[in-house]
Amino acid sequence: MDRLCVTITANPPPRLDKALARDVPEEASLSRTRLSRLIAEGAVSVNGQAVTDAKARVAEGDVVEIAVPEAVDYDVLPQDIPLVIVHEDDDLIVVDKPAGMVVHPAPGSPSGTLVNALLHHFGGNLSGIGGEKRPGIVHRIDKDTSGLLVVAKSDRAHHGLAAQFEKHTARRAYLAVVHGVPMLSDPRLIGTRGVSAAPGGEITITSGLARHKTDRQRQAVFFDGQGRHAITHAKPLETFGDPACLTLVECRLETGRTHQIRVHMAHAGHALVGDPTYGGRRKLKQSALPAAGFEAAQGFDRQALHAAELGFVHPGSGEEMLFTSDLPADMADMIAALRG
Repeated sequence: MDRLCVTITANPPPRLDKALARDVPEEASLSRTRLSRLIAEGAVSVNGQAVTDAKARVAEGDVVEIAVPEAVDYDVLPQDIPLVIVHEDDDLIVVDKPAGMVVHPAPGSPSGTLVNALLHHFGGNLSGIGGEKRPGIVHRIDKDTSGLLVVAKSDRAHHGLAAQFEKHTARRAYLAVVHGVPMLSDPRLIGTRGVSAAPGGEITITSGLARHKTDRQRQAVFFDGQGRHAITHAKPLETFGDPACLTLVECRLETGRTHQIRVHMAHAGHALVGDPTYGGRRKLKQSALPAAGFEAAQGFDRQALHAAELGFVHPGSGEEMLFTSDLPADMADMIAALRG
């Protein structure tokens, strides 16, 4: 039995299950449905008192303890799928995930996932903390995002890594190609709520993130205490076009929410190239770019986002670890074409 302690933050939703769905760390992999079931089963206490009503009211500062049962036997079959392994030891493995691979099985993707590949690689031996269908998975990146991911092989590693992601001490940096040039001197950014200047030419985007009110497949920006707190730092590295109309950006996460970079950059008016969900109908100015660059960017068929850097303290040895990943071929080729 794993015990998770959560402190309710400011302006909580009016019911316990909704407040927990907002405040429980994403790394715990507890959906609102599963939280409601745990409440009904008597596995949740508020300030030391058991609560079995999902509609019970909570207040800021309340301490909620959740007894999470150990993961059930895993029923997903191992598959012999090639993995790019950056590092592996007795506690964890760091892999470089290709774009197009789903991290864990879901109704629409029951096979061909990173978890299927990991189960084959490990002979079925993965950490079980985190609930059903997510063995060893401490954090995630989207299907069409490429790059670095750390997976726990032991319960000790899972606890240690999950704590770092929950406390936002793990380092995560992404490379993205976005529309426009994200600089606070841009008049369009002045007055955009949640966007502020940061040292070194960066912008910082701060908001709450939660599911879109009408489209459950999307995330949306919220303020005034709504949604999960999210902070993204974005630093322009290189601009493309004359006048500049695309930018290679380094995005650093203080928090790790679903679709965070994609939503935040779109909110700031700098959606990712190729993003089918948040990119809108951004049009490129053909005359501003080299012909090959225009074609490459216009035809890029996924969000141009790569998890390029991952750092954490090894949960066993205490060693500071930092891993980097070169851009995948599709992004590297597009950038080369944009440079002309």
